[in-house]
Amino acid sequence: MRIDKFLKVSRLIKRRTVAKELADQGRVTINDVVAKAGSTVQVGDKLAIRFGQKTVVAQVMGLKETVKKEDASDLYKILSEEPIQRDE
Repeated sequence: MRIDKFLKVSRLIKRRTVAKELADQGRVTINDVVAKAGSTVQVGDKLAIRFGQKTVVAQVMGLKETVKKEDASDLYKILSEEPIQRDE
């Protein structure tokens, strides 16, 4: 499954266009490799997503084309959430 679609289906990111933009800006990695929007994600992969002020690291637990809102969190497991350190 494409990373932009996975992020949308899992509801880690609300809209696919936003997920695509983040990936194309180099703010998403799969197993420590920078991902593009069309990069393939598989069960067991480790994702790191840099949002505004934090980095979220999650592991892919399942892949589905569609999922109900309440079941979306079953597709991933959050491993860590860390604030981004800025040099002053």
